[in-house]
Amino acid sequence: MPDIQQKLSQTPHKPGVYLMKDRLGGIIYVGKARDLKKRVGNYFMPSRKMRADRKTRALIDSIEDFDIQIVRNEQEALILESKLIKQYRPRYNVSLRDDKRFYMVKVQLKNPLPRFMLTRLKKDDGARYFGPFVHSVAIKATLEWINREFGLRTCRPQHPGENEYRHCHADVIRSCSAPCVGKISEEDYRSRVMEAVALLEGKGRKDRLQGLREQMQQASEKLQFEKAARLRDIIDNLEKTLSPTRSFVRSGGAVPSTVKPSEDLAELREALSLPDQLNIMECFDISNVSSNHIVASMVRFVNGSPENKSYRRYRIKTVQGQDDFASMAEVVRRRYSRILLENSISDLEGSQEQPLEALRRLAREGKSPLLIPDLVIVDGGKGQLSMAVRELQRLGLHDLPVIGLAKQREEIFRPGISEPLLLSHDSGALKLMQRMRDEAHRFANNYNELLLRRRVRESLLDDCPAISAKRKEALLRRFGSVKRIRNADAKELESVPGVGKKSAQEIHLWLQQQR
Repeated sequence: MPDIQQKLSQTPHKPGVYLMKDRLGGIIYVGKARDLKKRVGNYFMPSRKMRADRKTRALIDSIEDFDIQIVRNEQEALILESKLIKQYRPRYNVSLRDDKRFYMVKVQLKNPLPRFMLTRLKKDDGARYFGPFVHSVAIKATLEWINREFGLRTCRPQHPGENEYRHCHADVIRSCSAPCVGKISEEDYRSRVMEAVALLEGKGRKDRLQGLREQMQQASEKLQFEKAARLRDIIDNLEKTLSPTRSFVRSGGAVPSTVKPSEDLAELREALSLPDQLNIMECFDISNVSSNHIVASMVRFVNGSPENKSYRRYRIKTVQGQDDFASMAEVVRRRYSRILLENSISDLEGSQEQPLEALRRLAREGKSPLLIPDLVIVDGGKGQLSMAVRELQRLGLHDLPVIGLAKQREEIFRPGISEPLLLSHDSGALKLMQRMRDEAHRFANNYNELLLRRRVRESLLDDCPAISAKRKEALLRRFGSVKRIRNADAKELESVPGVGKKSAQEIHLWLQQQR
C-alpha cells in the first residue's frame, strides 16, 4: 500500500488536478484545486470525514492512493478536470460526465469574408480554433467586443452581397465594416480578421489591455461612469479570455489509464468460453421513460473501445405500451436484418453456407460493407435474452454469440443455460461489459430526452385554439419548428395551405402572447 502521508508531504502548493484511486488502482474521483497540497490533504483529515455527507464519507473510505497533475492556473485545471472525468467516468463524479464541452472560437480563413463564431466541437475542417474557454459569459462578451472593435461581420451567409445587405443594419448597430457592399475591400477586411486572430493568439494583449485601462481612467476623470464601467467589464472579460491556457488531449498524457481493453477482452472471452476473438461487440438498451417515447440504442465497441460513429438509435414502431421484451425483439430484428441486407445475404437456398458463415467469409475477404459483431449483449435478464435469441434464429444467425447482462446482481445469462454466470465485480471482463451497458444506457436516455424536449416544444401548438391537427402538421412541414412559426408574420402563416387570413392572425397573436 502506498505511503499516503509521504505523498502528501511531497505535494506542492500549486494548482492542478488530483485523481483518487481505490485499492485496485481504479480512478474513483477526479477533482481540481487552486492549492493541491491543501485540497488533497483535506481528504485525509479526520474532521473532514466527521462533517462529510454519506457520499463523501464513502469516497474517503474507498481512497487508497492518489495521483496529481500540476498545471499553470485554475483555468487549465478546470479544462483538464473535464477531460479526465469524461475519459475515466469516475464513480463519485456527477458533474461534467456528459458530452458538453467548453466553448471554442472558430474562424474559417479559407472563406473570402471570414467571420468568428462560437462552437463546442472541434472538427477537422481546416478552420482555425481558439480555446477552449472556461468562462462562457466572458468569451461571448469578448467575441462581441472583437467584432465591434475590428468591424467584423456577424451575418451567417458565406458570400453576403447586396441582397443580404438590404435586410441588415449591422454597419450601423454593430459597427460592421460592410465588406459585402464594398465599403471596405476584401484585402482590408482580411487584414482586420488577421489582427483579431493575432489578439486571440495573445499577441499585443498587454498593449491592448493597457490602452483600455487608460481609456477607462480618462472616462472616470470626465465623470463618464457608465462608459468607465463598460470598459471595466471589457477589460475583465479580456483578461479571463486571453490568459494563456493550454488544451489537453483526452488521452490524459502522464496520467496512467486503468482501462486495459486487450486484457479485459481476453478475460471476457475466457469467461464465456468463446472460440473466436472478440474484435467487435454490440450492446442494446431500451429506454421507455414514457409510453409516448420508447426508444432503443445500439453501441459498438471495437477492440474493447467505443466506436462512436457506429452507434445507432431507434424509435420503437411495433410495440404498444411499455414492453421491454417486445421492444428488444424489434430492435435486434431491425439491426441484423439491416446487416444481412447490406451484405446482400437474403437467399442461400441450395447452398450449404449458413448466413453467419457467409458474413464471416465476406469480412475475411474485405467485401463486407457492414461487419457482423463477434458478441451481442442485451441489457436485461432471461426475458430480453430469449427475445433476442428468437429473432437471431429467425434470421438464420443461430450461432451468433449473445448474452444478457442483468443490472441488479450483474448476472450474465447465456442461451440454453439456466444458471446465470457471476463474475467478480473486480474482474476486467465484467467492467468491460458494464462500460458497454452504461454507454448504451446513456445513449438511449439522451435520445429519449431529445424526443421529449421536441415534444414539449411542439405541444405548444396543441394549446392554440386556432390550430387543428391538420394545420399543425402543415405548419411544421412548412417551417420545420415552433420557433420558426412563432417568428413568422401573419402573412407568411397565411401562405400555408389550410390556414386562412383570420386564422393566421389569430395564430400569430396567440404565439406572440406565449413568449
